[in-house]
Amino acid sequence: MDEEVRALTERLRRESGGTAAYERLAGPAGHDELAGVLVEPGQPLWAREVAAFRLGLAGDRRAFEALVLLLNHRDPPRCVSAAYALARLGDPRTARAAAALATNELRAAYALHPVRLLVELRAPESVPALITALRRRLRPHDPYRRVALACVEGLGALGDHRARPVLNEALAHPVLAEAAVHALARIPAQR
Repeated sequence: MDEEVRALTERLRRESGGTAAYERLAGPAGHDELAGVLVEPGQPLWAREVAAFRLGLAGDRRAFEALVLLLNHRDPPRCVSAAYALARLGDPRTARAAAALATNELRAAYALHPVRLLVELRAPESVPALITALRRRLRPHDPYRRVALACVEGLGALGDHRARPVLNEALAHPVLAEAAVHALARIPAQR
């Protein structure tokens, strides 16, 4: 079992108190039952997360909205599990949603996992969104250095020449300089 799935399972079992409802959702519940949890009023967050995660891994697009909400959650472990499931969901809306979250300046504190998801997806939206997010993080005294670093590393991994200008700007920031050098080295020279 993947480490992410095991960590999610343990965390949600603790949150639920190990109830029979948790065991059902984590085990024998079918897709329709899981999808019902996502729309039923009064469901606890742990139940919605279990349902969305399982549906996402199964490629059931009914999980999309719930997973996007969890990707934008203030609790990092929920973001991690949502990103994991979204990367496996196969929904064409995922990259656009992740790009919107990564570039939403009002939610910059929660942009780390959408940025990482964009890198994993390697979608057409990925490079433009990472460039935009990084450019905003290059302001003096920006508090979101982890997001900036994820953008730099992601742009290097994607290896797109459009990232060169913003990565060159990142060289001037001591916290990002080393990562920017490595990222620039990964971008093939243009002919």
